Amino acid sequence: MKQYFAGLILLALVAGLCVSPVFAQATGTVKGVCRDAEGKPIAGATVEWYNTDNGRKYNLKTNKKGEYFSLGIDPGKYRVTLTQDGKELDKVNSFPVGLDEANLDFDLKAAQVQAAQQQGISPEKLKEMQAQKEKAEKEAGTVKTLNEKLGTARQDISSSNFDQAVALMTEATSIDATRDPLWATLGDAYRGQARQLDKTDHAAAKQSYEKSIEAYEKAIQLRQDSATAQKDPQANIKLAPYYNNVAEAYSKVGRVDDAVKAYTQAAQLDPANSGTYYYNMGAVLTNAGRTDEALAAFDKTIAADPNKAEAYYQKGVALIAKATTDPKTGKVTAAPGTQEALNKYLELQPTGPYAEGAKGMLQYIGGTVETSFGNKKKGAKN
Repeated sequence: MKQYFAGLILLALVAGLCVSPVFAQATGTVKGVCRDAEGKPIAGATVEWYNTDNGRKYNLKTNKKGEYFSLGIDPGKYRVTLTQDGKELDKVNSFPVGLDEANLDFDLKAAQVQAAQQQGISPEKLKEMQAQKEKAEKEAGTVKTLNEKLGTARQDISSSNFDQAVALMTEATSIDATRDPLWATLGDAYRGQARQLDKTDHAAAKQSYEKSIEAYEKAIQLRQDSATAQKDPQANIKLAPYYNNVAEAYSKVGRVDDAVKAYTQAAQLDPANSGTYYYNMGAVLTNAGRTDEALAAFDKTIAADPNKAEAYYQKGVALIAKATTDPKTGKVTAAPGTQEALNKYLELQPTGPYAEGAKGMLQYIGGTVETSFGNKKKGAKN
């Protein structure tokens, strides 16, 4: 009996040794190293192995050394793609994988050289092309950074966060000092800062105005010297606001003549908006007590924009200053055109912010308030 059972066990062992490994699967191994165009490891990239025979896909990540590795890869033909940050860097088609270890390296530098040779590009030309590409990529990165700072600074200016805007634009101009919009925005930031300071600290406000002038002058010079800007059909229109803004800063530090020149330059560069620039000039001249010059500026404003109501009011104010009073009778004699200017303002803005002031001045000179300019439907004197 013992011999019988021993024989059965022996037969079972022999049978077991002869069974085929039906549950084992024959697979291969893949590995490689990925390097960029400068020969540096490409870390954190994805190497996708796509089996074109059965549709199976393997996504392998590269380590800090640019290496990738995987076991258990089905044999077959593969399309292998190297990507990083969603951008395809290189691709190999019909790469065979068997049961042995398969090695596939990605060398972007060698790939570029090979591609260039196939296109008849010399190594020297390829190097030049690569340098141009690197320069363009660096430029694109710089532009992106500057645009982000510019956008944030303009939001800060709109929110009256002028100190933050000054800091951002100072940093931006240190990154690239050749772009006029950066300097112009820095000028805007300093000008806004000066307006805030002017309420409490006139000396500090003046310093900020001086800094805004420096920034605007730099922006103007850069735009005038820019070959690209000179080819821009809108170049003058874009430059005019720079002159307008620096003119205000000039006036705040007592440089009235410089302000007048800047406003004049702005008006000549952008005739369509010259009414605004001449009006600003008139306001500065009025504040400086230069009445005749202010009147001439307001006349230019009206000529450029006949519907700019404020220009008529300010002209009337300037003319009131030229009124005379008879010392014996006390009768006020208004300068020619005073009543017409004030009534024109009332015609354009009968309930405007200066309406009551216009009526008061008409009463002062014994003028008539007209419901329609040039048509005395209401002839009562105030």
